[in-house]
Amino acid sequence: MSAIKDEAYKMITNLPENCTYEDIQYHLYVIEKIQKGKERAATGETLSHAKAKERMSKWLSR
Repeated sequence: MSAIKDEAYKMITNLPENCTYEDIQYHLYVIEKIQKGKERAATGETLSHAKAKERMSKWLSR
């Protein structure tokens, strides 16, 4: 089994029996976003906290 299928299988088997398709989609989405974030961090595509605050200031000041 491929690494992605194996990870998805493990995630699904850990969800409660009464989970919905939306629960599964949400968890797959979160796993994908975390993986992409790790990849971006590994390649140096990150911002400092100060730079992130600067970029977000127009939304945070409302």
